[in-house]
Amino acid sequence: MSATTHWLATGTAQAVLERGGNAFDAATAAAFVLHVAEPHLNGPGGDMTGVFCTAEEPGKPVVLMGQGPAPAGATVQHFRAEGLELVPGSGALAAAVPGAVDAWLLLLRDHGTWELAEVLDFAIRYARDGHPVLARVCSTISAVAESFREHWPTSAALWMPEGHIPVEGELVRNPALARTLQKLVQAGAGLGEAFAAEPAHTREERIDAARREWGEGFVARAVAESVRIPHRHSSGTNHRGVMTMADMAGFRASYEEASTLEFRGYTIAKTGPWGQGPALLQTLAILAGFDDDRLDPSTELGAHVILEAQKLALADREAYYGDADVPLDYLLSDEYAASRRELITENASLEFRPGSVPGREPYVPALRTEYVAAVLSDGDAAVGDPTIGEPTPGEHSVTANGETRGDTCHIDVVDRWGNMVSATPSGGWLQSSPAIPELGFCLGTRLQMTWLEPGTPSTLTPGKRPRTTLTPTLVLRDGAAVSALGSPGGDQQDQWQLLYLLRTIVGGYTPQQAIDAPAFHTTSMPGSFWPRTWEPGGAVVEDRLGDDVIAALERRGHRITRAGDWTLGRLSAAVRDPRTGVLQAAANPRGAQGYAAGR
Repeated sequence: MSATTHWLATGTAQAVLERGGNAFDAATAAAFVLHVAEPHLNGPGGDMTGVFCTAEEPGKPVVLMGQGPAPAGATVQHFRAEGLELVPGSGALAAAVPGAVDAWLLLLRDHGTWELAEVLDFAIRYARDGHPVLARVCSTISAVAESFREHWPTSAALWMPEGHIPVEGELVRNPALARTLQKLVQAGAGLGEAFAAEPAHTREERIDAARREWGEGFVARAVAESVRIPHRHSSGTNHRGVMTMADMAGFRASYEEASTLEFRGYTIAKTGPWGQGPALLQTLAILAGFDDDRLDPSTELGAHVILEAQKLALADREAYYGDADVPLDYLLSDEYAASRRELITENASLEFRPGSVPGREPYVPALRTEYVAAVLSDGDAAVGDPTIGEPTPGEHSVTANGETRGDTCHIDVVDRWGNMVSATPSGGWLQSSPAIPELGFCLGTRLQMTWLEPGTPSTLTPGKRPRTTLTPTLVLRDGAAVSALGSPGGDQQDQWQLLYLLRTIVGGYTPQQAIDAPAFHTTSMPGSFWPRTWEPGGAVVEDRLGDDVIAALERRGHRITRAGDWTLGRLSAAVRDPRTGVLQAAANPRGAQGYAAGR
């Protein structure tokens, strides 16, 4: 079974499975196709996180860590000297070291069975020969066309050849990306630039040769050279990036132990607190103390309780999470969850309320409802708000009505043997930073999730990972993985996944019913993306939640934004019943883009 955010990726994954590949071969092939088919949502210059279980160890969830760190030159002092008080939301200065490609190749090497050439063939063909472009890709290009023409000519050349903005269904190509992927394959034959060697003799050696070529060869060189050119950032000012070949060579993806929580007989597995994943676990820990009638997202009482619990967990995310020493055991303890649960009353809170951890001082960021930058050295003030007007290149957010501007992809795969993987690739959107012409992609902007104030758990620090929003989920029961799920959506990813978990575990919904059901989320926390604003008491809901429920939430004090009927939540899932071996998959119908398939 395969489920992804684009039918071409799902079809690719299924083709691999049908030819005898396993879930890791299939997920890797699908991921590279998503780079081609959803360039407005992810790219090779971005990042990814995954959670997986192997058939050999079905009860051991493992995190695939593909989040690159801040480059050596990305210091608070440098950004301040550039006249910045926030890390920009677009431009190469906001780029973390690209981690997605190395992570996928690591997974393929250690747990896949196919050769790299076979896995990359799908993406190479779509990039070289073309694929029908999505309407959302076209609208993204159209929205940033003037900025591309004026400020990012390399992006204009790649995405608007001869000034033409593509239209939905038009066959588009990216021959530069096809050549990049082909060169990675050729590296296994001893034809790479990173080192002089005889052709590799094993599959693993060939994949490692491609990894070295990525981190030390032609890709690293092109990245380092491209960022030296000053270009416009979302701050409205021009800056150079700081990425170097040494930064690229110094990163390698890795495996980590998953963070887990038991809830109603299930084990929920997430990344560590360098990502936002444990905020979902904290929310479940708070909700675990309520009766089931308070956990139904379709009712006024359930929606209220869920929104309030999410606010508390996300406040702790801001106060304590980062690539640092995070007191996660305490934050997930029954005692702490009980103390947080007591704060939920009959009315909506309009406050930012992180909890108290012994020996720790919670970080409270600036709570802006709008953002106007400080006056810069040249006397111009940079003004930005991603929810109004046309976006500047690379802005990433889910706006109040659910619109995405540079978002995320997701992949879930389970195979006949019981291997299961959930992965969320993102970053490196076509509107993130100027395209690198010889590579056919651009860098991401994940550093915008760090702060430029000292002493916070997520202060910008060379060599440390930004606190990412990428947050796939694996669910286990009775010592075996039973479900892989996830969603695009930035800060909303875990919020929408929470609704799925409550509806399937508590409510008895099928996976597709849970994905189709009305969604909502809170905006009552500082956003992870530039310009880091919040809406006290804000809640965004699909109209299908119902007029009566919405009106009741407003009476409780929630500041409601109606988003339309089918706008929020873009989940997919792959499910396996270990008792019967029956497989299921489900995908998001919103936007008619996600797709689930299986046999």
